[in-house]
Amino acid sequence: MKENLFYLFCYIVEAVIMWQYSASLFVSKRPNKERAFVLAIVYLFLFFLHLFGLAWLNILSFLLVNFFFLSTQFDLRWEMALFHAAIVTAVMAMGELTVYGLISRFSPHFFSDPSLFHRTILLAVLSKTLYFMVAYFLSHSFRSQKKNLPSDPSVLFLGLIPLASSFIMIALINIGENESLSPANSWMISLSGIFLLLINLLVFGINQYSQQKNARFTEMQVLLQKEYDTAEYYKMLLDQKENQSILIHDIKKHLQAISLLNENGDSHKVSAYIRQLLESSDLKESAKTCGHEMLNAILSRYRRQCYDKDIDFIVDIRNGTADFLSENDLTALFCNLLDNAVEAAEGIPDGYMEISMIRKAPTDFVILSVINSCRTTPFAKDSHSLVSKKADRDRHGFGIKSIQRTVAKYQGDLQMYYSEDTKTFHTIITMIAPNPQK
Repeated sequence: MKENLFYLFCYIVEAVIMWQYSASLFVSKRPNKERAFVLAIVYLFLFFLHLFGLAWLNILSFLLVNFFFLSTQFDLRWEMALFHAAIVTAVMAMGELTVYGLISRFSPHFFSDPSLFHRTILLAVLSKTLYFMVAYFLSHSFRSQKKNLPSDPSVLFLGLIPLASSFIMIALINIGENESLSPANSWMISLSGIFLLLINLLVFGINQYSQQKNARFTEMQVLLQKEYDTAEYYKMLLDQKENQSILIHDIKKHLQAISLLNENGDSHKVSAYIRQLLESSDLKESAKTCGHEMLNAILSRYRRQCYDKDIDFIVDIRNGTADFLSENDLTALFCNLLDNAVEAAEGIPDGYMEISMIRKAPTDFVILSVINSCRTTPFAKDSHSLVSKKADRDRHGFGIKSIQRTVAKYQGDLQMYYSEDTKTFHTIITMIAPNPQK
């Protein structure tokens, strides 16, 4: 019974190593809970096959199970899934053979008494530690090559941990080989090996979690900076509109100056003056789309984009509905929504975008709806996650995260769905706006 429990522990360790290896290299197409469930099921299957005691069956099933896991849970072609499944299988098998050879070389009497189960524990723990160390270095090597990342010295420093652990376990094996130990001391040495392996997994798990947290923090900082820069751009447009109003207000004075130059017969100066006024950006009037100045500047920009791309642009923003949004939140929400909508509707015959924003009186609920033409569903197959068509996959998801963050800030709700009948994508956002009458 104790042997089976230990071997079950070994398969759990192998599953954890496979989880870290795959998560650091590939893009998942399933939620974490679903991936963990599938991984647990397939490795439990491996454990039951192990009970037959056939080495060739264990190796073949290990290869096939990892291939199944990679090909179904990650965005991988079957060739790449098979390649990486073969790599982890080879590393696992070579780790066990290497450990067996080393122990036979330095402790020739180690396997003379197979009834001593604590020796089997040390052998298994040492082989799993070696498997974990090689898989860790391989995953970081593949990731650096794939993304053209510079070498990270921390990888080498962390790699010293399983290396030192392996040395400690070899030393423990030599002690058990050359010294007469009581059964209690033998089991303490075996448990020490297990704890060393768990410490390795825990340290690397914490390191991976910290890296993910830092990556998310950096991503959020980039996102906030992007939103700030976009908001500043629209503030600049508002300043330009103010300059335009000043120019129009002063048009009478410009006409008087032109008249004076004309009376003096200075036709060249008249032509230059008129040309300067015509080329001034202050005279480029933008159509009024809604009563909110900054939102009007944003919508005017996307109206021009839609006109250039032959997309019908329909807007119904009721007065006062966007006043509760800060400038940064307004920019982040509408720019990300309309960027996605323009990208989806581009190149579609009779493509259109329809934006509406209303307040459900007498409540504090504001409903923002964006409907746009879309050839195919943007959702991943058998999943509710959106699939990016951008070339830079690492930047995918920033816009949606920004929208979700803004909606959550106003205690809102975000719903998205695709209609196959009308070939349209629908985004419906409900937010709570403070009622100025209260």
